[in-house]
Amino acid sequence: MIETPEETFQLGRLVGSGARPQEVWNLIGPLGAGKTHFVKGLAAGMGFEGPVTSPTFNLQNIYPAPVPLYHFDWYRLNKSAEVEDLGFQEWVERGGVTVVEWGDKFPKLFPAKTLKLFLEILDEEKRRIILEAVHPDCQSRLEEILKCWPL
Repeated sequence: MIETPEETFQLGRLVGSGARPQEVWNLIGPLGAGKTHFVKGLAAGMGFEGPVTSPTFNLQNIYPAPVPLYHFDWYRLNKSAEVEDLGFQEWVERGGVTVVEWGDKFPKLFPAKTLKLFLEILDEEKRRIILEAVHPDCQSRLEEILKCWPL
């Protein structure tokens, strides 16, 4: 359970500090659940020092860091062809970390080794967060994160 938005940021920072090239995250949750706040922490943990914003209207933001962060938002997309037009698979293969808000709209487009983060709103501040390793090869990454949380 996450008690404050700052804790969501800190979880993102923890995940970012151990991020690996070609790691893919699917962030699932309703509007206002904290997906972008998590990405802000993720970017900070990866060494990016600039502002991080939701790519709701431009669909993708790229944050240069030692391992680049590719931040997608599929909220406004209606067809998987629109994701393909963004070159999503090519971005995943570039060697950075890819994170997608609203990825549950097109789950079949993710690689097998995707990590999932579910955010559920409990009240104004509190969130239930569930991490899931979709592929057995990702289980050790998930265990690494859970071993360090809570901070």
